[in-house]
Amino acid sequence: MALHPQTRALLDRLAASGLPDPFQMPPEEGRKVTEERAKRFWGEAEPVKTVADGVVPGPAGDIPVRIYTPEGEGPLPVIVYFHGGGWVFGNLNTHDTGTRALCNAAGAIVVSVDYRLAPEHKFPAAAEDCYAATRWIADNAATLGGDPNRIAVAGDSAGGNLAAVVALMARDAGIPKLVFQLLVYPITDGSCSADSYTRYADGPILTAQSMRWFWDQYATGPADHKDWRASPLDAKDLSGLPPALLLAAGIDPLVDEGKAYADALKKAGVPVTYSLYEQMGHAFFQQVAILDDSRAAMDEAGAALRKAFGTA
Repeated sequence: MALHPQTRALLDRLAASGLPDPFQMPPEEGRKVTEERAKRFWGEAEPVKTVADGVVPGPAGDIPVRIYTPEGEGPLPVIVYFHGGGWVFGNLNTHDTGTRALCNAAGAIVVSVDYRLAPEHKFPAAAEDCYAATRWIADNAATLGGDPNRIAVAGDSAGGNLAAVVALMARDAGIPKLVFQLLVYPITDGSCSADSYTRYADGPILTAQSMRWFWDQYATGPADHKDWRASPLDAKDLSGLPPALLLAAGIDPLVDEGKAYADALKKAGVPVTYSLYEQMGHAFFQQVAILDDSRAAMDEAGAALRKAFGTA
């Protein structure tokens, strides 16, 4: 399948920008490039009713969050969102366009979580931060204008991985009770051995080599690659999880492991919808202002979340 012409045009603009490859520099510098790329090329962000920065308590100190509130009277549903970036890159700013759009599409408060990053903070720091933030947000939803009985988790790429892991943690602990999980081209398999790693080794935005580099930054050793808190496809039991929508990019090293996770959820009795955007590359969900398929995926996610929240 050929890349969508809109994606090809975006890649051409990135190539002509002169921005360096974030994988060819120390992580701190790569983060700056990643943020600059999002700022310059992802398009104009949608307005929402209010945006507020804050912190929530975490296992190693305060965790920065950004709270997006849509128009409408509360209490509103709440989406806890975890950004992508391979557990190394990404922050509240790189994903501002997508989280604003999701806030409007779902008619829900979105709390974007700025968890600790690798390699400074190895596995399981990110997962622990995300679960701690989710628990605090659920416990304090009313103070945000939210409904503690309508909490969902969501994320893209490494954030999709973290959303899946938080859903497992919440199920095992019994708190909080989540009503939905939105998993956007999630990392689910620490083996890095799916066929799509070969088919799309030189995939746009994300290559197989860069994905393996991300794992090297996040994991402390081979055992972490098989730990379900990093590799949810290796979880022994996926039953009892909240319903899921898994959005996948067709030209992406992660496409096969995403499908494998959707199939595993379904086999475990979890209601799941798998939706493949065949001509898209990795990271397309954040490009809602410039890609038609990103807009369609955002609308699909919003509709699924509204159904789960009972507001469709």
